[in-house]
Amino acid sequence: MMTFDITILTDARYVNPIEHNAYTGNVLLEDSLVQKALELKGFKVNRINWDNPDFDWSQTKSVLFRTTWDYFDRFAEFSEWLKMVEQKTLLINSKELIYWNIDKIYLSELNQKGIRIPPTIFVDQGATETLQDLILKSGWEECVLKPLIAGAARHTYRVSLNDYLNIVPIFDELIENEAMMLQEFQKQIETKGEIALIYFGKEFSHAILKKAKAGDFRVQDDFGGTIHDYVANEEEITFGLNAILACPELPAYVRVDVIWNNEDKLCVSEIEMIEPELWLRKNKDAAGKLADEIEKKLNKKS
Repeated sequence: MMTFDITILTDARYVNPIEHNAYTGNVLLEDSLVQKALELKGFKVNRINWDNPDFDWSQTKSVLFRTTWDYFDRFAEFSEWLKMVEQKTLLINSKELIYWNIDKIYLSELNQKGIRIPPTIFVDQGATETLQDLILKSGWEECVLKPLIAGAARHTYRVSLNDYLNIVPIFDELIENEAMMLQEFQKQIETKGEIALIYFGKEFSHAILKKAKAGDFRVQDDFGGTIHDYVANEEEITFGLNAILACPELPAYVRVDVIWNNEDKLCVSEIEMIEPELWLRKNKDAAGKLADEIEKKLNKKS
């Protein structure tokens, strides 16, 4: 007999956090909303850090990725753990989606299927082109440089031919070990911000507007970004749904981040289906909708 139906995954910092602030408070609140919604359906639920060495992963029917927000800083370790745990239990979202979503090369696949993304140059690990070569090749006035595997704006830089020299040694070190991407800078990120569209299955739940602090372009709260209530319109909701339908399979939960490009058209900046922040606290029905989708996945599997 399995001990748990579902194990909610977090990282060790959020199991019993020493420092209690608004950030950790929101993490604990969001995870508790999910746990309560699942328990209301009769599931036996556990919550632990993904790298817990003492937990027997065969003792849970499924694992739900929620606040594993250190995985991209420990990617080699996380990859080994993922290979192990996928043999022992069901991953939600699925292992196929997780592997697909880890590497932002998926943006190229979406673009090939007609989903608009910012103009992008993908740079293979070990590439010999210099950063200057790449900026010249792009022909763009300003660019954003970032790794293909990252989160929380890790090693994300705004560069141009007039201002890139200080990034050269960072780029040279990074490209030896990982693939990178260079995107044309989309200016409206500074004025309009970025919409986060949250879906459970095909059903749209709610949206959030993320805005960078003055003088920055990164909307993450790590860099002073703020979130605001937002009512998405039909065009935005449909655009996000079309992006989801272009993915390899339908996720139980997903966040589609959308910005306005330099032609004032919607484009996908990224799709998050591994451990997205979902702002469940902003919609009283969201945790229940997530629980509904998880129940469908488990019933389909059994």
